[in-house]
Amino acid sequence: MEFSHNDNNDLPLTKFESMLKTNHVLFFDSEEFENIIHHYLNQGKIALAKKAIKLGLDQHPTSINLRLFKVEVFVFEDKLNEADTLLNELYNLDPMNEEIYIQKANIFSKKDEHQQAIEVLKKALQLTDDVIDLYSLIGMEYLFLDQFEDAKTYFMKCLESDLEDYSALYNIIYCFEFLNQNEEAISYLNTFLDKNPYCEVAWHQLGKQYFVLDEYKKALTSFDFAIISDDTFVGAYLERGKVLEKLNRFDDAIENYTITLKLDEPTSFALLRIGTCYEKLKKDDLAIQFYNRTVHEDPLLDKGWIAITKYYNRKKNYPKALYFINKAINIDSENVKYWKLYAQINQRLKLYEEAERGFKKTLELGNYELNTWLSRGDLLIKLGEPQAAIYNFEQAIEFYSENAELEYRLAGLYFSLHENDKGEFHLKNGLKYNEEYAFIIEELFPEISNRILVKNLLKAHL
Repeated sequence: MEFSHNDNNDLPLTKFESMLKTNHVLFFDSEEFENIIHHYLNQGKIALAKKAIKLGLDQHPTSINLRLFKVEVFVFEDKLNEADTLLNELYNLDPMNEEIYIQKANIFSKKDEHQQAIEVLKKALQLTDDVIDLYSLIGMEYLFLDQFEDAKTYFMKCLESDLEDYSALYNIIYCFEFLNQNEEAISYLNTFLDKNPYCEVAWHQLGKQYFVLDEYKKALTSFDFAIISDDTFVGAYLERGKVLEKLNRFDDAIENYTITLKLDEPTSFALLRIGTCYEKLKKDDLAIQFYNRTVHEDPLLDKGWIAITKYYNRKKNYPKALYFINKAINIDSENVKYWKLYAQINQRLKLYEEAERGFKKTLELGNYELNTWLSRGDLLIKLGEPQAAIYNFEQAIEFYSENAELEYRLAGLYFSLHENDKGEFHLKNGLKYNEEYAFIIEELFPEISNRILVKNLLKAHL
């Protein structure tokens, strides 16, 4: 039983807490202790639960249920050996108690021995008529093993036993999605909806499956039914808005996103999508208003800062774009996307040292895209730092071997430093990998392309 302060059921709890304050020991029957402990565990008040277990066992030392709570706390605290020892004692006393098997499975699960946990839970199934929780636990263990078909089977058993077990429904759809079985998910959801036609969660999930398959009209119909089933379902309005955007019905999308702002606290996602829709409708003042609201609502949402930065980028208002991306970097200096934009904007502003710094930071944060290496290296060439450029391109070759664009750049750099043997080596590599990129020599190193050695090498291959 869960205690509630709105009725008289909390009398044992009040009495227990009063006892703790006065140190005057009062008597409770074992069931009252069980309810008190259950309440504290649900509230996450482990210290109070442990006090109740100790006092309960002092008064009822033979109670198996109270000792099972002790096992549960041991498991929570990762005292798995103590839990296992106590469980073995309890098993000898009551081998038909399914809760003993559940806690044993919990220990196996904690040890990442999920197959053993499943075997124990299946034994527990034979001891009880209350199977729904056990089906769910078995399903979760199969998820830990990435055995999605088996997991799906057990979550389906949960839902067959209780049509309103939406947690099981979400897990079933998760399994379908992981297995890329969108069509099968649609078939399953339609069958489920035949039995439970007003289940807004199922309609919502059905719409998401149709959306993945680009069947936007069917998705729209599904979200309509979700809203008919529950006209306060924020998720359905958000998904409906996304579909309407795909159908280029931006005014209708804005209407759906706006409804969510009235139903619940404004979400940065809805504000961002409204801004995007207004930009598509060329209502720039409203677009920028909602982009600003997005970053104000959730300064940690990178999509908001990126949207407002790219907006000014598209308008070629690079100083304003730089202003916003600097604000974003001040909030999260480890975001690769921010640094890439920072580098690109500075490059357009001809602030080459800052642009190079941006690309360098992007690489340091693990973004090893070829274009990042090329852009940074070309900036180092422009800044008159050939050795740094060489080091940059040689690092890049570790990730992109046999890449002509890198080889031609290295050839030009080595020739410019009069290291002709290395220059010739890289030029021949470039010509071998892709002759079409030979223009890089003339474009980036015009003085090199006129040298006799280089001309002869090019003439021999082109």
